[in-house]
Amino acid sequence: MNKKTFLFIFLFFLNLTTFAGYIFIPMDLAQKNHLKAYGIAFFSISKGIDVSWLLNYKGGSFMLYYNAAIEEECVVRGVTYEVIADVQASTILAEIGSNDNNMDEIRLTKVPKIAVYSPKNKLPWDDAVTLALTYAEIPYEVIYDEEVLNGELPKYDWLHLHHEDFTGQFGKFWASYRNASWYVEDVNSNNAMAQKMGFEKVSLMKLAVAKKIRDFVAGGGYLFAMCSGPDSFDIALAADGVDICDTPFDGDPMDPNAQSKLNYDNCIAFTDFKIVTNPYTYEISDIDVDPSVHLNNKKNDFFTLFEFSAKWDPVPTMLCQNHQNVISGFMGQTTAFRRSKLKPNVTILGDSKQFDEVRYIHGEFGKGTFTFYSGHDPDDYQHLIYDPPTDLDLFPNSPGYRLILNNVLFPAAKKEKQKT
Repeated sequence: MNKKTFLFIFLFFLNLTTFAGYIFIPMDLAQKNHLKAYGIAFFSISKGIDVSWLLNYKGGSFMLYYNAAIEEECVVRGVTYEVIADVQASTILAEIGSNDNNMDEIRLTKVPKIAVYSPKNKLPWDDAVTLALTYAEIPYEVIYDEEVLNGELPKYDWLHLHHEDFTGQFGKFWASYRNASWYVEDVNSNNAMAQKMGFEKVSLMKLAVAKKIRDFVAGGGYLFAMCSGPDSFDIALAADGVDICDTPFDGDPMDPNAQSKLNYDNCIAFTDFKIVTNPYTYEISDIDVDPSVHLNNKKNDFFTLFEFSAKWDPVPTMLCQNHQNVISGFMGQTTAFRRSKLKPNVTILGDSKQFDEVRYIHGEFGKGTFTFYSGHDPDDYQHLIYDPPTDLDLFPNSPGYRLILNNVLFPAAKKEKQKT
């Protein structure tokens, strides 16, 4: 064999080795579009290609066997990636596997079926999770009370609740918006659905829905909720058999002894809270903090993500993957959770020391899990009714929105790695 032939064969195999290796998607500051990178991971799994989620490695990067279609999707969606050789991938995995490093590899293998619990009628606010899913091009289905009560939840792996009031008080918007057309329509549609489903009141229907959702989690489902979804869910469960709705909401007075009759054992995340009974007050309980504190300290409003052991606590580690661990705060109907109202089994994922409050929590319930994230929109500090939806093209590297998408990918992980 002459030198030219040898050199040709050597370069051919070197080129083949280099380009038949892996696609590496960095999730540190090198990434141009963090949010769409999650969509690439989801797309890959949907095509039967397993994805390695490299916990705590360059911001929680992704790696998968090279596939031309996936590379093309990265280009089309504007996601930063590298094509690396097998030896480079092996070096990365060796570094991650070392006991000296707080890192781990989680294999994403299953496409989770996603449902968003959302009303079918149009309301004058958006939902950060549906914005994130749509922007990342991750498919989901919208369901509401009728589907839940008809037993459709077991069809799904992951369920999201946002800006919902499970207490039957219609978000306590009555004082400010009772004459607004959208509020009147919302009340009428909920009353009509309650009647259709055989309930005397909306509050009774919402309680039945909350119980179905609790059963979904207990059976192994993944629940994610934001804004008023988390606390109104637990409050409704605690008020099982107790009328906590005043006359403007259900046509009759509330139980004067409602507070003393609450059963916190029914709750999955919160305890020892006091309900707000004044129908003129835009608040449902003291789980939420005083919003004026945040309005007066906007520049100092941020929270910090906790660091967990990737090898021993992979679940909270997955949920906290980010390219920065300090996240800007944002308000909502429920802006933050009071630390004193958390059940002892709840894991705090992110908190604010300056306000002594909690923003991001996780827990197990039965065979399933729940993750609650306070606030309404991670990139709109005070998202008001009638405000336009956030344009995520302006925030492709949002660390606040990344926490939402961590939860979307979480159910795709191999079950044996999900241990705490």
